[in-house]
Amino acid sequence: MYQYTDFDRQFIRLRAEQFRDQLERWQAGKLTEEQFRPLRLQNGWYVQRYAPMLRVAVPYGELSSTQLRVLARVAREYDQPEPALLAEAQATQEKLGDIPLADGRRIGTKLKYGYGHFTTRTNVQYNWIPLSKAADVMDLLATVQLHGIQTSGNCIRNINSDALAGIAADEIADPRPFCEILRQWSTLHPEFSFLPRKFKISINGAREDRAALGWYDVGLQLVKNDAGELGFKVRVGGGMGRTPTISPVLREFLPWNQLMNYLEAVIRVYNRYGRRDNSWKARIKILVKAEGQAYIDQVNEEFRQIVEDEGGPHTITQAEYDRVAANFREPELDLSPANAEAETLELLRTAASDDRDFGRWLTSNVLPHRHPQLRAVMLSFKRLGYAPGDATAEQMEAAAELADRFSGGEARVTHEQNLLLPWVRRDQLPALYQAAKALGLAKPNIGLLTDMIACPGGDFCSLANARSLPIAETITERYQDLDELWDLGEIDLHISGCINSCGHHHSGHIGILGVDKDGKEWYQITLGGADGSDLSGPATPGKIIGPSFSAAEVPGVIEALLNTYRTERQPLADDAQGPRYENFIDTVRRVGLEPFKAAANAARRPAETETA
Repeated sequence: MYQYTDFDRQFIRLRAEQFRDQLERWQAGKLTEEQFRPLRLQNGWYVQRYAPMLRVAVPYGELSSTQLRVLARVAREYDQPEPALLAEAQATQEKLGDIPLADGRRIGTKLKYGYGHFTTRTNVQYNWIPLSKAADVMDLLATVQLHGIQTSGNCIRNINSDALAGIAADEIADPRPFCEILRQWSTLHPEFSFLPRKFKISINGAREDRAALGWYDVGLQLVKNDAGELGFKVRVGGGMGRTPTISPVLREFLPWNQLMNYLEAVIRVYNRYGRRDNSWKARIKILVKAEGQAYIDQVNEEFRQIVEDEGGPHTITQAEYDRVAANFREPELDLSPANAEAETLELLRTAASDDRDFGRWLTSNVLPHRHPQLRAVMLSFKRLGYAPGDATAEQMEAAAELADRFSGGEARVTHEQNLLLPWVRRDQLPALYQAAKALGLAKPNIGLLTDMIACPGGDFCSLANARSLPIAETITERYQDLDELWDLGEIDLHISGCINSCGHHHSGHIGILGVDKDGKEWYQITLGGADGSDLSGPATPGKIIGPSFSAAEVPGVIEALLNTYRTERQPLADDAQGPRYENFIDTVRRVGLEPFKAAANAARRPAETETA
């Protein structure tokens, strides 16, 4: 993983000192709330429904075990609500009430604290840290080169990538050096610190798009041209929210060394012409869609001026690339295990035949690696009793121990809100499985229904229209049977509490969106969304399948949709795991939405039918 330089360490430390000064001046009344707000936001501090929320940046998802332990310490020592605030929040939750289920039970959300939350953009969030302790937290994070810089505000946010970056078997080139170069270039960029709206960039270096490029403001795919030269396919203008948009391709091939010059042109034109009078229309996707070729022409002209008239001031030299790339160090691993390859394979086959769940875990949670003796392993943070992506202090410390023992001290936060161990020796997989299973982190459900994405929703977010977490909990509770989960196969279920789509409902094979109808919680269901991966196919927004459903109806609607899939799916050839069927998303595309609409409407409770 990336080894921070002395400059990096000093920069982060000084930024923490600066924030302490800003916080103290605000506390003393020397800064107004209006003056302090943009300062705290650009350091990752929000004020949510009940309490402040801190978003810690994890550039391209990489964490050391040392950093994980500090994140655990923040959860244990600082993510503790003030008693009066907690009492007020609990009273509000009681007024919201629990969600009635068809079987007569009720489910709600118990407000928890002392944990971190892994986000879809590979950051870590805390929901209960008092602002009075914010500077102490930033000082602590700075000791391990963590911070909240530009995790909020109308600026270039945390650079994202594939969780398998640098280790993927299908990789064209490692995207992480480019992610790091862009991180250094964009951090506190004087021209782009106050854009019309937030700006997000994702880079993918593999043949499979595992970085959801089509959904980003800028999506960068590493490619090679016919001459074997490395460059980028550049997409601009994607996004979710009120106007889900898949970004068009602006350049089929951009030489790698021109990346920053071209991005400067893309963002400069956006900064110049993007809407500032309406936050709902301020994202770059609106400008690209409205102006079309005119926007592209402006970018090309700006790029020409930057390269020809200004001399290409941000051209990446080979020496600079080599300097950054050299700071990505692989762990020192013993790659001469006692067992030969044939013995290792036999060991795994025997263990899998003796333990069916271990065999499933090898299939779903263990991923190929560019090094034949290594594997990447997913730790599942989707388990009953926890919101998707939540990790207690104890669980983060345990994950750090697993990283030290099995993965060279490195873990990665994934887009799906799990943790990945990227450097696991193949012959150590049985031992890792047993250790992770003892911690509740080895459930073989990666890519399956309960490996869902969900935002914090109305339980914490002041923007949300409805709660996400009780819905996620209800579905997780219903589908605990591994035989049933594996029979259903790979399904992306995404839940958002509002149209801002922090739960990425637009890209889910099944999407659930919370909406407010006359002060009550209702939910729209979408089908057929895709993030752009090989399983899902080209990035596509899901389509709404009719009027909204009440919270009480949602679990039954999901069950009806899945039963329809079972009825309509086509069989494929059998394998060692048993009968195989076409995936859910393929069935939806083949038969269309009508059978699913009919099933969903049949699952309505008559007294709760909603016509909007």
